[in-house]
Amino acid sequence: MLIPARMSMAEEQRWVAQMLDRLAAQESRRTLGDDALAERADRLSAGYLDGRARPDQVRWVTNQNSRWGSCTPSERTIRLSHRLQGMPEYVLDYVLLHELAHLLVPDHGPRFWALLEAYPRTERARGYLEGVASAARLPHIPGARAPGMPDEAPEPGEVCG
Repeated sequence: MLIPARMSMAEEQRWVAQMLDRLAAQESRRTLGDDALAERADRLSAGYLDGRARPDQVRWVTNQNSRWGSCTPSERTIRLSHRLQGMPEYVLDYVLLHELAHLLVPDHGPRFWALLEAYPRTERARGYLEGVASAARLPHIPGARAPGMPDEAPEPGEVCG
């Protein structure tokens, strides 16, 4: 990778991290594409939501740096941050199930959380995501930022807005 000499060390590290994120996202999309995400969503809906959550579209996006996923119930679309690629499958499943639940309940009230109680790894996945978010807030140590870490970390436990 060629980098302009005028870049500071901090700018260089940020640029390299962004490029590594993009490469990782491209590679992960090859292995688990949008079609596979849609199939996974169908399986999760059938297994945990009685098949009631049926998105019209499920896809990876690279423009979500402060959320893990988002859902637009009126359009029946779900978008997952590319930063989830490479995380354990139970974490991906939790975020996808979280967004699927928003197709049934748009807010984060008691009815919403009751839907997620059926998924046995909810607390473990939330803990994993909180750890990633917390690590992103640590003071910068050159070379310590792992690819996929967000520039702007979500609040602990936050999946979507």
